[in-house]
Amino acid sequence: MAVLHANSAAAPAPAGGPDLRHHGDAEVRDDGEKLTDLAVNVRTGTPPAWLREHIAAALDGLPAYPDGRAARAAVAARHGVPVERVLLTAGAAEAFVLLARALRVRRPVVVHPQFTEPEAALADAGHAVGRVLLREEDGFALDPELVPYDADLVVVGNPTNPTSVLHPADTVARLARPGRVLVVDEAFMDAVPGERESLAGRTDVPGLVVLRSLTKTWGLAGLRIGYVLAEPEIISALEQAQPLWPVSSPALVAAQACVSARGVAEAADAADAVADDRAYLVGLLRELAPYGVEAAGPAEGPFLLVRVPDAHAVRERLRGAGFAVRRGDTFPGLGTDWVRIAVRDRATSERFVGALTAVLRG
Repeated sequence: MAVLHANSAAAPAPAGGPDLRHHGDAEVRDDGEKLTDLAVNVRTGTPPAWLREHIAAALDGLPAYPDGRAARAAVAARHGVPVERVLLTAGAAEAFVLLARALRVRRPVVVHPQFTEPEAALADAGHAVGRVLLREEDGFALDPELVPYDADLVVVGNPTNPTSVLHPADTVARLARPGRVLVVDEAFMDAVPGERESLAGRTDVPGLVVLRSLTKTWGLAGLRIGYVLAEPEIISALEQAQPLWPVSSPALVAAQACVSARGVAEAADAADAVADDRAYLVGLLRELAPYGVEAAGPAEGPFLLVRVPDAHAVRERLRGAGFAVRRGDTFPGLGTDWVRIAVRDRATSERFVGALTAVLRG
């Protein structure tokens, strides 16, 4: 596995490499309703009833064009920043496209393994994208010295999808420097108890861009809502690249609700529950160590990256047993013996590990 060292050139993305546009939802298409979904990292049992009611109430306003000012102000208040530092987007995925198209960068670098859409968006916009590959033997920990000094845009996830690694905020901030845009994908940070290690709301880190998604914790993947926190100059550049009225009225109402005091408190409770359920799942998987099963860790997100020998065949047999898990080999830096597993309640984890045990025993 190629790994960059200080002052070395970023490894270019190889032609014909992993399918960067493969995502967890592909595992549950078509016959997915028949499977227990452990491939998509959206919290089950969502949206909650009170949030559904807020969204439904917005339908009466559909004849009017969306007005995002109230939602933008609510997000700004949530993070203690001026509204000029906030941009609402149609999910975090739109933000990656805006960054790729609006910012004039010469040497973008993506830190992998991580969510592949940032690299795909940069490549689609005509950029030659460099990759920094974090190593399994280092626990997929971030080493800022691996990032080339002259990289003028760096993308890193925290906690990182699919590794579930939570990098220290100070370590991530060390990637910042004048003339560089530092993009930190915090799509799953609200699933971390206390949102520790978050850089959202920080205004002292030059070139910092923090992306947040409201689709994962709140079950709003179909509504598409997220936001960007950044310097006003960057926000202005991204906003100019957006189409008019990019976020629907129901999504704006949802954003206000999710960042309200009630929403923040409920997300915090959900993060604590996920942490407990994750620890339980890790304990169950440890019993399968004799079969070569190993969870990467320490994990801090609502999912686990798990090594499973002959993962492709195991995935197919798990489908036959009623479970969908996310393949890992489409993430740069990972091989064919990896899968990503969403954290669910204890009963679901017990059923899943029982099925996995039966598959491994053959």
